[in-house]
Amino acid sequence: MKLKPKCEACGLDNAFADPANGTAFFVNCFTFILVAVVVSAWIEIAMSPSLWVHLFVSLPIVLMVCVLPLRPLKGWLVNSQFFYKTRRGKIVSDDVAPETATPVADKG
Repeated sequence: MKLKPKCEACGLDNAFADPANGTAFFVNCFTFILVAVVVSAWIEIAMSPSLWVHLFVSLPIVLMVCVLPLRPLKGWLVNSQFFYKTRRGKIVSDDVAPETATPVADKG
């Protein structure tokens, strides 16, 4: 899932965006672990099925929950990088006063 160099609708240059593996991290941390534990454990405790039932029921559910949110989450990460004007290792904020101002000497 690579970003296109420019937005087809508005022409925005996507060179600023660096979502890297953030989407996979969020999906693995939140959806995969919760769904894998909840769905697989519930099926195992409630029904005690054989292994092939887990392969045909749990595996497709886990794959759907992991693959489907990747694209929207990547879009959300790129959008938040654009909104907050992030660059590699920096967050540019209008709320913070720059520290480059030189102190004014007293004329006393």
